[in-house]
Amino acid sequence: GAAKDSESCPSKLSPETFLAFRISALDKLTKDTYHVRFALPGNSQLSLHPGQHLILRGIVDDLEIQRAYTPISPANAKGYFEVLIKCYQTGLMSRCIKSWRVGDTAFWRGPFGNFFYKPNQYGELLMLAAGTGLAPMVPILQSITDNADDETFVTLVCCFKTFESIYLKTFLQEQAHFWNVRTFFILSQEKSPEQLPWSYREKTHFGHLDQDLIEELVSRCRRKPFALVCGSPKFTEDMAKYLLCAGLTKDSYFLF
Repeated sequence: GAAKDSESCPSKLSPETFLAFRISALDKLTKDTYHVRFALPGNSQLSLHPGQHLILRGIVDDLEIQRAYTPISPANAKGYFEVLIKCYQTGLMSRCIKSWRVGDTAFWRGPFGNFFYKPNQYGELLMLAAGTGLAPMVPILQSITDNADDETFVTLVCCFKTFESIYLKTFLQEQAHFWNVRTFFILSQEKSPEQLPWSYREKTHFGHLDQDLIEELVSRCRRKPFALVCGSPKFTEDMAKYLLCAGLTKDSYFLF
């Protein structure tokens, strides 16, 4: 009957029930961050909106743990999805992830998250991302640049410790070639511009993303901005405060 059919096609994500997905590729991006690809049966797609997240289940010492991660692959990618996962030295989930090999299975449920991007909904998106907080920005940005009819301006601000630790440099450089996209980098532990490649010198700032910088970024927006913020709880809280001081209203930003 109907129940049988749904079992034979296990690619339907559900927020309640964990589903098994096979790891098809595993890359170490930096000393603590992995870029992992999961296979979807046939040519199926994960049914989620760009920027939504999933919940991963791990078992450590017979203890079940759950953590949220955001796919960075395009929402309409066929046959796979990809996530960025940062490992922490004492993290329980990190122990699971460090043991992963291609061909292993991981269990996910979802999607979650109530930011639903619609093309041309905002004049300009001001994306503020710290570290793996870049994740939800990637599929949203890609959905804009993949759609010739979407003329939203995007200013993407990425905060990292060092130049070395910036994720997805190639992707970010490619995106910055689009007429409606600008990228900026804020590096908290770099000192000298000479260490940076030429193409980064103009658009990199040393230090932290503070009130003054936010005000400058907001004033440089070409249209009325809607801000998207993702990073640590502290980063998110600070950015919300700075955006309000810079004149944005509570309904003109979204905190992931």
